[in-house]
Amino acid sequence: MSGGRTDRPGLDGVTVPVLEIGGTHVTAALVRIGHGPAEVVAAHREPLDGDGTADAITATLLRAGRALPPLPPARWGVALPGPFDYGRGIARYHGVGKFDALDGLDLGALLRSGLPRCTGAAFLNDAEAFARGEWAEGAGRGSSALAAVTLGTGVGSAFLRDGAAVTSGPAVPPQGRADLLSHQGRPLEDTVSRRALMAAYEHARGRRLDVREIAAAAREGEAAANRVLNGAFGALGRTLAPWLRRFGADALVVGGSMTGSWDLVGPALAAGLAADGTGVP
Repeated sequence: MSGGRTDRPGLDGVTVPVLEIGGTHVTAALVRIGHGPAEVVAAHREPLDGDGTADAITATLLRAGRALPPLPPARWGVALPGPFDYGRGIARYHGVGKFDALDGLDLGALLRSGLPRCTGAAFLNDAEAFARGEWAEGAGRGSSALAAVTLGTGVGSAFLRDGAAVTSGPAVPPQGRADLLSHQGRPLEDTVSRRALMAAYEHARGRRLDVREIAAAAREGEAAANRVLNGAFGALGRTLAPWLRRFGADALVVGGSMTGSWDLVGPALAAGLAADGTGVP
């Protein structure tokens, strides 16, 4: 993810102020770049309700950004999910299950006016930002054909060839977006998403738990919780597998908040991929 760069007194190299916006949280950070591996030198995280009002959501974003140490004038880098007009900085959320209240909002103008000494913002899809970081410095380093998915409120994705995003053509899903794929005739996020997992567990057990609680129940041996997680992430693997083959992916990197339960997610995803004969690392 690239934003404006600014010298930061007392730190080697240069720092980039950034916002990472998800459906349940926002993190503001100062990232030092230019001298060795990138390093987060200051960060502040706030819980965020993606179903909240526009005023509540934007107040949380600004509160997170203002919590960072004082900056010289700087352009911010902002990673957030689509649909979003990344070039113009305008939200295009409508009927997507999160951030609907922001639809049509000029987020770039709001950040310029609301963050101290913000000179502008460069916006990037959050899954692409994740993929670029992993390709440059993380688990995907050296990959010539990297696929990445992020598992949180929904399913984000990016396909990088030699570090550049591929968003069209027969080798990738429409717009490079896994969330536009289908599983058994229904949108993939009807099976793999926070809302889908919560609904599946409620249907199975008659009580509503969040994903972290479902994972805890699975670790305690609850059969219903294990069935829900194995079913969802196995389906994700089977849905992704043909696209990974078409793209010629030599690595798949998985991120997002649900990977906090990788002991449960990883085996189910791997089993789904293996069912189709896909052996991508």
